[in-house]
Amino acid sequence: MNFHVLYNPLSGHVASQPVESELKALLPNDEFELNDVTKLNLHEYLTALGESETVLLVGGDGTLNRFINDSGDLLGKHSVYYYAAGNGNDFWSDIGRKRGDAPVCIDEYLKNLPAVTVNGRTQKFLNGIGFGIDGYCCEVGDKLRAANKPVNYTSIAIKGLLFHFKPRTAKVTVDGKEHVFKKVWIAPTMNGRYYGGGMIPTPAQERLGSDKKVSACIMYGKGKLRTLIAFPTIFKGEHVKKTNMVKVFTGKEITVKFYKPCALQIDGETVLGVTEYTVRV
Repeated sequence: MNFHVLYNPLSGHVASQPVESELKALLPNDEFELNDVTKLNLHEYLTALGESETVLLVGGDGTLNRFINDSGDLLGKHSVYYYAAGNGNDFWSDIGRKRGDAPVCIDEYLKNLPAVTVNGRTQKFLNGIGFGIDGYCCEVGDKLRAANKPVNYTSIAIKGLLFHFKPRTAKVTVDGKEHVFKKVWIAPTMNGRYYGGGMIPTPAQERLGSDKKVSACIMYGKGKLRTLIAFPTIFKGEHVKKTNMVKVFTGKEITVKFYKPCALQIDGETVLGVTEYTVRV
């Protein structure tokens, strides 16, 4: 097969590995035409490709998100394969793959994606929306990365819980029904199970579920130490057993409103100063 490879040189693994040699080792009988996706007008590039051509994305979750949204009306016109080469690779984990696995076709996962509206702008997303200390972690991580300092999200989260992040009061509206929570630490809405490089806020969420719903996880009500003790269980999805401080909702339209602004992340991309987002399937 001949692949039109769109790689992101800013993705963590791509930056340190020769893309073509790695792909040839995994797919020795195929041909590759490499293109730096950061230097392309993606819509124009896809328009010029015949519909029978196959695209291979190489990067992380952010690369997938940008492809989905920059493709516009051309999403679904070409068969798309994916090779995970980011830092978190939450989508890759969610579909049961691990780092180093050969590229796979992801066409079925790109259909009927949910959309999020933030600050008047609407876009599709693949994994999830983080709001609360998860958005705060992305904000701090971006600042450290810009200063060429190492980024450790676990360390950022712990320091945030103990010292820097202040929980919010939140109103969560699920298919028209309102719920109010105090001391909200996280309030993500998920299309998949994984985000943040391995956290599993919604372990029962199915991205290909027949009901086409999304899930929102609210961790709330407790102080710093109780929350810090419970927080590591999110990496195994076991936090949902703590029903006195965690609620999970499913629905087709979910709005989360914070009573004080906070950073938000969309598939790992940070949006600052957000008070509200709405997800629609």
